This record gives sequence, C-alpha cells and structure tokens, in this order.
Amino acid sequence: MCGKEPAEPGEVELRPLSARSVVLSLLLGTHPPELPVRDLVRLVEPFGVGQSTLRAALSRMVAAGDLWRAGAVYGLSDRLLERQRRQDDAVHPETRPWTGDWEMAVVTATGRGPAERAGLRTELTRLRLAELREGVWLRPATLLRPWPDGLAGVTRSFTARPETSSRELAAALWPLGEWAATARALLGHVARARRPADRFTAFAAVVRHLLADPVLPPELLPADWPGAALRAACTGYQREVADAVHGRAPA
Repeated sequence: MCGKEPAEPGEVELRPLSARSVVLSLLLGTHPPELPVRDLVRLVEPFGVGQSTLRAALSRMVAAGDLWRAGAVYGLSDRLLERQRRQDDAVHPETRPWTGDWEMAVVTATGRGPAERAGLRTELTRLRLAELREGVWLRPATLLRPWPDGLAGVTRSFTARPETSSRELAAALWPLGEWAATARALLGHVARARRPADRFTAFAAVVRHLLADPVLPPELLPADWPGAALRAACTGYQREVADAVHGRAPA
C-alpha cells in the first residue's frame, strides 16, 4: 500500500479484505476457476460482503478484464490463469533430488529499456533464480518447471557446479533467515485466527509468502526450515475452501 513501510522480518503483513480480493482469492483457489453467482453470494457472506456489493464488484472485474462471464457463471480471465498457475506451483512445487548442479541463466540481450529490464528481472525471479551479479542468475537445479518461450531470445541457460560452498552461496543469494522468521510468524497467526475473515486474510498472506520461497534442496537450508509446515497449513486451508465451494460439511 502506498506510504506503508515494508514489514520487518518476522512481521505479518495482512492486507484488508475487499469484495474484489475475496472473489479473486476464492477463484484462484478453485479448480476449474469458475463459479456461479449464487455460490459466490454464499461464499462471500462470511466475510461481510453483501450481495449488492458483490454484484458491483463482479461487474467492475469483468469490465477490467479480470473475469469473464457466461450467463450466471464467472471465471478467471486468461491473464489471471497464469497467476493461479504460479500460486499452485508455490504451494505444490515439483522438484527432483539435487545432484549438486546449479542452473545458470545469463542475460545476453542488450539495448533494452527500463520496463523491459524490469519485466525480465520479474520473470527470472518467478522462476526462483537469484542474481549473482548483473545479468547472471542461478539456483540449484532441482525445480521441474517449463522455461518460458519468451526468455529464449534474451538469455542463455547452463548447468554448472560452483567452486565455492553451495550452502554459503545460497545464504548469500537469498535472505533465508528473514523468510523463515516471517513464515514462523504466519504459522503463529493462522493458528490463532478464528474468524473466517481473519483466517482468509492470513492464508492470503501465506500464499504471497510462499511465492517468495526459493524452494532450495534440504542440504542448503538452515535447520528447522518452516517451508514444509507452511505449505501443509496452506494445503489444509485449501481443502476447507474447496469443501465450502462444493457445499460439503467439514469433517
């Protein structure tokens, strides 16, 4: 939010609920990401979103290209389907055992403007690479994910083994202590949250935090790394939301 200081390590930053954020979070957690309006009315009611407010938000979201509408059914636009994929990958990353190799991407394109450079940095960060020095990005070669076609013309990819300690390199590339402290704070917050709105905002923050997890192999992580616990808590909440979406009573 504009004017707000960034959260310190270990602090939990919870964004206020709006009708738009509730609808998006529900659809991002639903597979396939589409719901009839009658279900949306039922699902947003515990968060204090009335029917008239919901319908106004849905109209604005369709006009903005966030959602499509077919009769009484609303679903995520193609642009937000990519966001759903990233969130799914953050909660359930696909990995392989680590052999000691590192992925390396070297930026080869020149003459790009500020917006293009910023977009490239964002894309490489989403791939969970970190910048060793300008134009050189790397991570342990453990993640199973497609390499975007758009990066083929601006980067060259390699696999290599560093001469320095991989554990020290990982600690230098990612703020692992800060990430872990915030993850533990989030786990504490979700354990204390009781009201539906509090749980909803807390788990929205959990998903945002998992998007910043480098998903390193266990050999390179500090002791008592909370990543698995945070993912397990998030997966449990997703099951609760799925049960609510489909009208199933809690077990």
